Amino acid sequence: MGQGHGWEGAVLKLLRAKDFVFTVTGAEDVTPEYRRVHLKDGGMLAVTGVHPTMWVRLWFDNAGKPHQRAYTLVDADPEAGTFSLEFALHEGCASDWARAAKPGDTIEATVHGTDFAHPDPAPSHVFAIADTASLPALNSLLAALDSAPATVWFEGERDGLPFRTAESRHDVRTLPRRDAGAHLVSQVKEALPDLLKSTAEPYVWIACDTATTRALTSYVRKELGLPKQRVNALGYWRP
Repeated sequence: MGQGHGWEGAVLKLLRAKDFVFTVTGAEDVTPEYRRVHLKDGGMLAVTGVHPTMWVRLWFDNAGKPHQRAYTLVDADPEAGTFSLEFALHEGCASDWARAAKPGDTIEATVHGTDFAHPDPAPSHVFAIADTASLPALNSLLAALDSAPATVWFEGERDGLPFRTAESRHDVRTLPRRDAGAHLVSQVKEALPDLLKSTAEPYVWIACDTATTRALTSYVRKELGLPKQRVNALGYWRP
């Protein structure tokens, strides 16, 4: 594996990334625009273990060219060697593969770059900014930091999506996507400064499109002055 993954695959191979082949065991439509695919791990979890927000790179055929996309593991079971992946469906080869996925299908995957460090000291409040693409990672994060209450800004419709939030501890604020993410940025900037004043050990987690993630990360670090160890940011897709 790796030889058919183009220059990106060659670079990952030099970085000693680990390659695996996953096998589909089933799939279900959570909503018409959101699909969950169940997989056998091809031995991956025995090698890598599992950590919160863990993600893998899948390789898709895009008109004869390799195309990689990253997805967060859902309900990983190392003993059984199984997990699921959730796809926010749109146009493109990754969504096309997910729509058609059926038991017995296989897909190549690479593991490199995924990690998670529990904030120290533990957060007194989590502030998360996410969207449909990063929902599986958001669910994983909140489960890992379940001792802290959370305020979540979520760009997209909530209806039918598999949120694993608790009303008693998680304040989820849904927002429509407007102006290429600028509406979300403005709403976070309006509310976050006052919220930060009321918590001793905040932790900010940002996982939106790359442009929105950059804008909010810069704002939180430079204008609000949060230290880098209290901010975790990763762009999940390119607008």
